[in-house]
Amino acid sequence: MPENQPESEPSKDERRRAMVDRVLSRAGTALTDDELVHESGAQADVLDRQALRRIDGLSTELEDVTEVEYRQLRLEKVVLAGLYSTGTAAEAEASLRELAALAETAGSTVLDGMLQRRENPDPGTFFGRGKAQELAEVVAAVGADTVIVDSELAPGQRRGLEDVVKVKVIDRVALILDIFAQHAKSREGKAQVELAQLEYLLPRLRGWGESMSRQAGGRVAGGEGIGSRGPGETKIELDRRRIRTRMAKLRKQIAGMEPARETKRANRTRNHVPSVAIVGYTNAGKSSLLNRLTDAGVMVQNVLFATLDPTVRQAETEDGRTFTYTDTVGFVRNLPHQLVEAFRSTLEEASFSDVLLHVVDASHPDPTGQVAAVREVLADVDTADIPELIVFNKADIADSVELSALLQRYPGSIAVSAATGAGFEELQTRIGELLPVPAHEVTVLVPYDRGDLVSRIHDEGTVVEEKHLPDGTALQARVDPELLSELEDYRKPDMFSGGTA
Repeated sequence: MPENQPESEPSKDERRRAMVDRVLSRAGTALTDDELVHESGAQADVLDRQALRRIDGLSTELEDVTEVEYRQLRLEKVVLAGLYSTGTAAEAEASLRELAALAETAGSTVLDGMLQRRENPDPGTFFGRGKAQELAEVVAAVGADTVIVDSELAPGQRRGLEDVVKVKVIDRVALILDIFAQHAKSREGKAQVELAQLEYLLPRLRGWGESMSRQAGGRVAGGEGIGSRGPGETKIELDRRRIRTRMAKLRKQIAGMEPARETKRANRTRNHVPSVAIVGYTNAGKSSLLNRLTDAGVMVQNVLFATLDPTVRQAETEDGRTFTYTDTVGFVRNLPHQLVEAFRSTLEEASFSDVLLHVVDASHPDPTGQVAAVREVLADVDTADIPELIVFNKADIADSVELSALLQRYPGSIAVSAATGAGFEELQTRIGELLPVPAHEVTVLVPYDRGDLVSRIHDEGTVVEEKHLPDGTALQARVDPELLSELEDYRKPDMFSGGTA
């Protein structure tokens, strides 16, 4: 080949792959296929989810963007766009990186991204006409079919931006709702997500073409003709009425599921079983932590919002006290208020706990932002008086200097690794110290025909010493006032040296 002859230009597919690599490497959100999966039935859940991944090149999107509101959300090749008016460029880029991770979780391919600093969003196109036109050029250059905006868009802004970029536009809220819809498994979880989606959709409905015209009402549909015509309903009115009817039905269903959770919670309260609620940012490792602590078998996957349904597992402290762990739904910055309201009954599990185990990804670029986002959501469910233990997970892959700084910034926090098990002995000890301890010490001799009382002392109290005698079981223990009153007839203060009356 002659020296001056230029090398062959890369193909269009090669340029796209290079752009994807560049965007994802810059965003730091590329997801590996080596996902940590517990050995139990969670493996089947992951395989089932992977079996539903979208295939490139099979888009059936309609060209008429006016029908966006009536199509099921499908994400394929996307361009990200963000706007910030306060804060630093680094914070805006971190938010856009998180949006890229959300888009990957929803099954799309991120092709490019752009940011704009602007004092106030444009009321017509959010970004302003010039930046919107630049976004349209990027979309056309990379062959994207969707634009995802890192904010919540007003209906008019979304329509205006669609008119400029000529492809479907969705916002951060719609993206998160789509992920929740994909990952919800339980009947209650599906109902909560559907309610949140309908609440989001209702103010964004619009009619077009003949749908805006009045439809014949009365008996004209039966061919009765003159004298039977009426104004009827427009299609948009009909859709709104159906959505409101469906929302009312879903609220009734969710309210009907609440007694079952209340009954389970009442049983734990009646039996004085303390509870530890595991809370934290999505993908911080809450499910991995629960699996390591209790062998719970919860599905673990390296995506955002992998698990939505709460899981409750029983455990014991080092001194034998029984308590429960409750794994809750993960949080994210700007969590849609529709989801907060829909999942309020699930989030309230945290407000009834005795300890909040706040899990933070120590390897994340902005762990302090994660802590603030979680605390903001927890403030809505009244957890201010509950002891909080911050646990920095993924210590095995976190920067040691940054991890030390985090431990100093949050006094009393600890570092662990759910992957290696490092720090879990200290974690279990700290949990035992934070859980409530029965206040009253008592020494009793319980006859063998009252084995139920012995069992309750073990379950509801803390046994300091126990021995079996011919007349019954002698125990020195700490118990709650309710159980103390039932043990009055069996007190034997001299059964142990130093026994308590």
